[in-house]
This record gives sequence, structure tokens and C-alpha cells, in this order.
Amino acid sequence: MLDPTKYKDWQIAERAEKTLPSVEYFIDKMGLTPDEVVPYGKTPKLNFTKIMNRLADKPDGKFIEVTAITPTPFGEGKSTTSLGLIEGIGKLGKNVGGCLRQPSGGPTMNVKGTAAGGGNALLIPMTEFSLGLTGDINDIMNAHNLAMVALNARMQHERNYDDKKLAEIGIKRLDIDPERVEIGWVIDFCAQCLRNIRIGLGEGDRNGFEMESKFDIAVGSELMAILSVASDLKDLRERIGNIIVAYDKSGKPVTTADLEVDGAMAAWMRKTINPTLCYTVEHQPCLVHAGPFANIAIGQSSVIGDRLALKLFDYHVTESGFAADIGFEKFLNVKCRLSGLKPRVSVIVATIRALKMHGGGPPVLPGRQLPNAYTEQNLELLENGAENLFHHVKNVKNSGITPVVCINKFFTDTIEEIALLKKLCAARGVRCALSEHWQYGGEGARELAEMVVEACEEPVDIRYLYDLSMPLRERVELIAKEFYGADGVDWAPLAAKKAERFENDPYYSNFSTMMVKTQLSLSHDPALKGVPKGWRLPIRDILVYGGAKFLCPMAGSISMMPGTGSSPAYRRIDIDTATGAVSGLF
Repeated sequence: MLDPTKYKDWQIAERAEKTLPSVEYFIDKMGLTPDEVVPYGKTPKLNFTKIMNRLADKPDGKFIEVTAITPTPFGEGKSTTSLGLIEGIGKLGKNVGGCLRQPSGGPTMNVKGTAAGGGNALLIPMTEFSLGLTGDINDIMNAHNLAMVALNARMQHERNYDDKKLAEIGIKRLDIDPERVEIGWVIDFCAQCLRNIRIGLGEGDRNGFEMESKFDIAVGSELMAILSVASDLKDLRERIGNIIVAYDKSGKPVTTADLEVDGAMAAWMRKTINPTLCYTVEHQPCLVHAGPFANIAIGQSSVIGDRLALKLFDYHVTESGFAADIGFEKFLNVKCRLSGLKPRVSVIVATIRALKMHGGGPPVLPGRQLPNAYTEQNLELLENGAENLFHHVKNVKNSGITPVVCINKFFTDTIEEIALLKKLCAARGVRCALSEHWQYGGEGARELAEMVVEACEEPVDIRYLYDLSMPLRERVELIAKEFYGADGVDWAPLAAKKAERFENDPYYSNFSTMMVKTQLSLSHDPALKGVPKGWRLPIRDILVYGGAKFLCPMAGSISMMPGTGSSPAYRRIDIDTATGAVSGLF
């Protein structure tokens, strides 16, 4: 084991990969048959359909979710904690594994890193995990952009041909409204220059249909949302055909099925249905499936990944994106409801630095050095900031799931600060464990692992926040008040008009509510830390994901295309030209 205070993540990963057992070892360890594994070097895919058919009658393992307090821009270590917890439960001699999300190239090449964990709680092989893995995001990009190609081509041909000519080539006029195109293009980088573009430029009518367009980040595509919630390949195929790409001039939705592109999109995505096998640096198995961005998407590893892992492992660990107000809320009210899966424990990751920020500490800015307040002892800031933690604890408790607070220890945290946070948790009857998995791996997570395994034995009574019969605006009001702490909701005229239409149309009655807001505050305003008081949640618009069956109320000024910072990670990433090994990933 290497000391993470002296070695970089990529160096720790490189060392662990040298002793990684063969894929055949893991096939045997997990009780798989050779035909249930789709070869792909050290990161094979697992054939979901075959394994689930064979293990259909096997009881599920215990389901553990990892969430967090409201984070700093650097994140508070949910992935690191998830991997450390897997390693820690492994140290207890349990059959344990997990399922995490595949990282986006946007954060990997930007300021947040790969979401591979860190230190000695790390996912390997790190380079493959961070740079495309087995191609799921690439397949999503191709499928999504094919839909945009089909849409623009149809608009061009309908402009250039009369109905007779269209009929001769077997095309029905869709009469698409160019002012009501719902999708753009996607790319898996943070490219703010592509947020607003114009396409089809050039003389004549041979360059496509000229119109305003845009790029979103690939993992924010509705196709990623569909992959996250689909129950199997058949469900995936059906959902792809219901994606709304535009509206016609009478206001009727135009779908990928109307464009006759849904089958080809499904062909691009046929392999994405199977999770990929990766490993911790201590060589426990961990599946990877679906993608991130819980502020603009569901931000969960997939239902398929969880179902598979619960058959393969006695203890299964997954994580939800960002803090519990976003990730856990969607995990509970959308993912658990759709899948029928019932978690036993929710681990709430807290760091001393983030709690100090919520207690009134100076601003934490991405790409900037942390102010001294976060590396020096300050019990007053810590105690004041604990209110944010206990707000999230309340929401988890109210759901009927057992919370366990994990203090993700940084080497600058003092004994007194850790003792104070444990004391505050004890006073509220909340389990709280110190975990040093970043520095010591599974041994450092032993206290957390023991506490989580113990909590898994407690009965759970899952309570969703709202009933599916509740109208959309009432759901949003409830989420805003209970999960965010708002006094109420203010609807912009456009959002209110859309909400009324959705509430009165039975077609949308089974659509999930997928909130879109900042991850940096309980409110819509990233500058409001702690537990803001006396505020209302403004909803400016509602996105419709017809295939995923999501209605997405948008609070604040969330962009579907993040920007690249002034000191991005790509400045430090390179290769060894003799070996091809990648350095600089974190």
C-alpha cells in the first residue's frame, strides 16, 4: 500500500493494477459462467440478461446507498467513500461489491477529476475507467447525435420537397416547428463555447436546415437517463422511441419514432445494457454503469447495475450524485420506486472542510487554494455548519432508511474537530463513524464498515415523499419544502403554463419528477450555504424527457453544458511514450 500523501492517485492505481488477479479469478469469485462475460481486456462486460435469468430466484443482498452533505465545488468524497466502504466490508470477510457511475470526460479533463475515488480507496484500472472504458458514453453520443442528424435532415427535405416528392420516397410530412426543437447535439467535454450555436450556414439549400442549436454535455443526454432507469433491453428500446425531439406547428410532439431513427439509435446502444466489471485497489469487484450529473440528470448508477449486483453480492454499495437533497431525493422517489429495490442504509458523507464552509467560512472556489480556515482548527465554524448535515440526516430518516454519517477524514482535520462532530451526532442519536479509507484503504474504513453492516440488520420501512397521484406542482412544492427547506415555490409563467398542461394530460400521469437545480446549496442559489431560511424556489421552465418519462422542473440558471475552468486537469495529463502509461489523472 502506497502513502497517498506522497504518491498520486494514478501511481497508486498503477501499483495495484500490477497485482490485479486475472479476469478468470473474478469470474470464479463471483460465481459466473464464462458465457456470461463479454471479453474486453481487464474490464469485461457482464451479460445482464443471462445472469439475471440464471439467478432469478436467488435472494437479493443488502442494499447500501452513499450520499453526502451539500458539497464544496471539489466534492466531499462519495466515490472515495463508496470504494473505501467496499474495501472495509471486504476486510470483515463479507461478499461485497458495488456499482458506480462512469465518469464524464468533462470533469475528468476539468477541475473535479475522474470520480474514480482517491488515495487507497480507488477504482482500477484507473486509466480505462477515466478515458472511455468500454464505450458506453461514446455509444450514447452517437445515438443522440444521430437523432439530431435525422431531425435536421427531415427539416431540410420537408423544406425542399413538396408532398408528392416526399410520398415518392416514403416520407410523411411532419411539419416540424423550427422554433420548438427540443434537443441539440452532445459532446462529452465542458465546452461553454458550444452552448449556443447556429447550424446549416452556407449558400444554397444543401447545407441542412439553418436554425439556432446547441450542445449539451453527453452525460446529460436523455439517453443516459434512459439507460439509468431501463429495466432491460426491451424497455430500453421502447423508451428510445418515445424521445421527444421537437414539436410540430400544431403543438404535437415529434418523436424519434416519427423520424424512424429509433431503431438505429437502439442499435448504437445495444451493448450499453451490460455493466462493466472494474475493481477496487484491494481487488474487490465493482460494476460500472450509467453516468453522473445529478443536478441536471438522475445522477445514479443504473437500475440494471443494482439489480445485477444485488444478485452477485451479499452487500452491495452504490452512490447517488451530489448531496442528499438532489441525489438521495431522486434515488428514493424515482430510482427505488421504479425498481422496487429497498436500501437498508444510507451513508451520508461529511467533511470537516465542507461543514466549516456551511458554518460561515470563506468562499471555496474551484481551482483556487483553500483558505486557511479550512486547514486550521475552528470548532465554531464546524458546529455552526453541522446544521446542514442534520438537515440531510432528517430527510434520510423520514424516508424510513437508516442513516450512518461518515466523517471522511482529511489529514488536516484535528482530533478535537472529529470529537466535536461525533458528539453532535451522538446527541441526535445518529450513528457516526470516522473513516480514513483515503489513507489506509479497507483498514481505515473498518469502523465505518462495522457500523454499516450492523445498521443493515435493522428493519426498513420505505416511505416515498409523495404519491404518484399527486399533481406535479404539489410534488415540487413538497420536495422544495421538505428536502430543500424552502418556504414555497414561485412558478414563472412559462413553467406554470407547462405544468398545467402536464397535469391535465393523462399521458404524463406516470412521469417521474426529476428536479434540476444547483448542487452547491440547498436552495437554487449556489451562494446560500448552510440551511438557508426565508426563501422560495423559483421554477423557470420544465423539460420533458418522453423516453425516460421524466418531467424536469428547472430551478435557477442551471446549464446543460458546464464550462471549463482556468486550471483544468488536462494541463497535467500526459503519457509515457515508451510504455503508453497515462499520468496525471486524479
